[in-house]
Amino acid sequence: MWQPKQSKTSSFAVKSIDHVVLTVRSIPATVEFYTKKLGMKHEVFTSAKDPSVERHALLFGSQKINLHESGREFEPKAQAVQPGSGDLCFLTDTKVEDVLNDLKSVGIELRVFDFAIANFMKLWHADNNVLWKIRDMWLRVTHRDDAAVERTEGT
Repeated sequence: MWQPKQSKTSSFAVKSIDHVVLTVRSIPATVEFYTKKLGMKHEVFTSAKDPSVERHALLFGSQKINLHESGREFEPKAQAVQPGSGDLCFLTDTKVEDVLNDLKSVGIELRVFDFAIANFMKLWHADNNVLWKIRDMWLRVTHRDDAAVERTEGT
């Protein structure tokens, strides 16, 4: 098992995340999914370095997800970016049944699978992975072209 090397501890602590970047196949499709299906807000902003360059972000609560389109990423960027490699965790206090009903009402096809390991659901739509925890349930949203949800029951 990997163990970090013992070293001097930093004298500062990370307070929060400023933003996360998702690399996606299509910014318009991603914006439509997250705003219309999951209720996030879309923000268009410009680069301080080049004000003629439009950038896109998704906002929810005090959090921000910047979007890069595959092949048109902004610098600096991660070394090996690709659509579908994001994995995030979102929290909500909404009952899982209400979330499932809401997803169905906005046109997301759901397939539910029961396992005895943990509370877990998987939703595919477009090209990114997203992980939600809904009270004691995990909702894993994998943003791909087909839509489905997997849900496991248990602790």
